[in-house]
Amino acid sequence: MDTLQLLLNGFVTAMQPVNLVFALLGCLLGTLVGVLPGIGASGAMAILIPFTFVLDPTPAIIMLAAIYYGAMYGGTITSVLINTPGEAAAAVTCLDGYEMAKRGRAGAALAISAVGSFIGGTVSMLGLVLLALPLTALALQFGPPEFFGLMVLGLSLVISLAGKSLLRALLSAALGMVIAMVGMDPMMGLARFTFGNPELLDGLGLVPIVMGLFGVAEILLNAETGVAQVFDTRMSTLIPSMKDLRASAWPIARGSVTGFFLGLIPGVGAIVTTFVSYVVEKRMSRTPEKFGTGMIEGVAGPETANNAHHVAALIPLFTLGIPCSASIAIIMGAFMMNGLIPGPLLFKEHADFVWAVIASMYVANAMLLVLNLPLIPMWVAVLRLPYSVLFAIILAFCVLGAYSLENRIFDVGTMVAFGIVGYVFKKMDYPLGPMVLTLILGRMMETGLRRSLEMSLGEFDILFTRPISATLLALAALVFAASLFRLWSAASDRAKERLTS
Repeated sequence: MDTLQLLLNGFVTAMQPVNLVFALLGCLLGTLVGVLPGIGASGAMAILIPFTFVLDPTPAIIMLAAIYYGAMYGGTITSVLINTPGEAAAAVTCLDGYEMAKRGRAGAALAISAVGSFIGGTVSMLGLVLLALPLTALALQFGPPEFFGLMVLGLSLVISLAGKSLLRALLSAALGMVIAMVGMDPMMGLARFTFGNPELLDGLGLVPIVMGLFGVAEILLNAETGVAQVFDTRMSTLIPSMKDLRASAWPIARGSVTGFFLGLIPGVGAIVTTFVSYVVEKRMSRTPEKFGTGMIEGVAGPETANNAHHVAALIPLFTLGIPCSASIAIIMGAFMMNGLIPGPLLFKEHADFVWAVIASMYVANAMLLVLNLPLIPMWVAVLRLPYSVLFAIILAFCVLGAYSLENRIFDVGTMVAFGIVGYVFKKMDYPLGPMVLTLILGRMMETGLRRSLEMSLGEFDILFTRPISATLLALAALVFAASLFRLWSAASDRAKERLTS
């Protein structure tokens, strides 16, 4: 039976009333946990796994997959409205999404996020159907040297997040790299930079740091001014204009491709993908200096890439039995609890089940679009609250989210500390993007390098003799050189303008 016929049979199963009900329930729960900072899809799925024991495997997995999917869009809502990412992957959306909200364009940002997410998910779904096996085989060729090359390529994008000052961006990136080193040495198992504090053995949590840098820092900045931020929430501002749609078309297309291919590589998280997409859009823009001031391209690209990544990340699970994230590991656990072993035999032995789950994900994708577009006025109505009340709600969400991760007061303290860091950085005009990027990539790059050197008995040539890693390092060098040249040209132009004025 060919792939198309299997997919059609999957849609027949997915459209059964009971499966539609559980898909809808998963979408609603996913959006809700995405809106609540810190809880995340993995937490919601872990809580609900016991409930799935009383269900048949198909509706159980459909509901979990819908929660996983819905949380991605829910995290965008708080990023745009209150500058607090509900999911870590939505952190980059704060850079332009919140600025759009301050300009009275929160509705347009949320609508473009919903449309981009739908398109990105659809493109990845087609890739899942058509290219799963060959693309996963390519992803399996990524060993430690290739991961190191990929992380170096990611770090070469730091310059593109520099803003007005390269030096400030590098200092911000260096701080992020130092923070990434806190905890247990990944190879030797020795504590470093913990100062004898057992709470630091696992390192500093990414989610509390991100909520502090963006959410708490924004509260402190607005509390200092003592002036309530006024948002324009008229209905006329809730619908993207034709100009918005035209500006978002190519970012959505590029985000779909970026998210899909990076999602195939185990270990590359969605937050890496969204930052890569943001930097790509900034480099492709004719006005890169306006990014961070409310550019809709800075919302469309990353949000599309986010959803495309999360669908593509299921390909290694279905075809090879490799979970690429904590959320997917929980889905894998649910598979196994129902007697289904993800891997090469899954498509052969349980084809009807697998294709029903794949089809249900497309149904859930459409449900989220239909659900979230009409709800945009309700979300934007949150902005009508007095800012003193909104501050309290944001802070309560942040504290709840930080504490719920590990049930530790330490994580709340981490969030507050980095809220102060974010406040100081914003006051001194230091960019936060480079810090977050190196914080994410630093540990992964170190692990890739050290494992590569173990493979080669300490010889660095392994990084340059393997084709994929050599290509990635060469691309990183080109990106770095091009970024430096672009900064130098911009500085020269400014100097000439000052001389002629």
